[in-house]
Amino acid sequence: MGVPTMKGIVSETCEVLWEILGPIYLSVPKENEWKRIAIDFYTMWDLPNCVGTIDGKHINLTCPSNSGSQFYNNKGNYSIVLLAACDANYTFTSVDIGAVELCGTQDSVNSCIRANWIYQKKKYYPIADAAFPLKPFLIRPYPRSNLPPEKEIFNKRLSRARRVIENAFGILASRWRILLSSLQMSTASAEKVIKATVLLHNFLKMHDGSYCPPEYVDRDDGIVLINGLWRNEVPVPLQRARRTASNNAAKCAFKLRDELMSYVVSHPIRHFSRQ
Repeated sequence: MGVPTMKGIVSETCEVLWEILGPIYLSVPKENEWKRIAIDFYTMWDLPNCVGTIDGKHINLTCPSNSGSQFYNNKGNYSIVLLAACDANYTFTSVDIGAVELCGTQDSVNSCIRANWIYQKKKYYPIADAAFPLKPFLIRPYPRSNLPPEKEIFNKRLSRARRVIENAFGILASRWRILLSSLQMSTASAEKVIKATVLLHNFLKMHDGSYCPPEYVDRDDGIVLINGLWRNEVPVPLQRARRTASNNAAKCAFKLRDELMSYVVSHPIRHFSRQ
């Protein structure tokens, strides 16, 4: 077959996967599903009321036609950003594809989480690393600068749970290695391919135990962190996207984080040997 024919087949296949599998394996969670995710994060990672963890990764491209410097990132490559959220079991719950960098705004986080009832109730929250801004609906660590012990404890607990999204991206890249090389296609075609890999990741994660066996992800035995096998298969992980917006948090956001910190400090870790 000729190259144009193959491109058409791949494009149509990715479109069909998104159309058919998307509503099943990447649908907007309902309220009871968000609550189930929160229970999983508490029982598996000792973090109450957490409904997901968010991160963004660069997916490299060859220089898109007529794009100028639009898709040129601070790593010296052309790329688009895959912004994603996942549950406690390394399954993606939402994705947003196509940005050049993380903007850190409420709109971008909303588009990824898509659960307004979480924010309205101010009871449940997703977590992220320091690349994201602190918001009433998004918890990030305390800035690491001569922190008192209780804030260090909180940061470690948050990092422990946030590692789930790092592993989810690691599994995705190790199983779908096209994401590890520069995609030689238009940005529109690249978005289709990325969507297809995310859907197939969720499909296999739910239905095939060999796709992600226990030893494939990082494990915590209470003393040391044991690296998952995916790290041996991905010598250079996907590059993390950086935030370009400021971090001007509201007072209520600081208050909510302090309240969560107080809870975490008063409730030591109960479980180990996570997967």
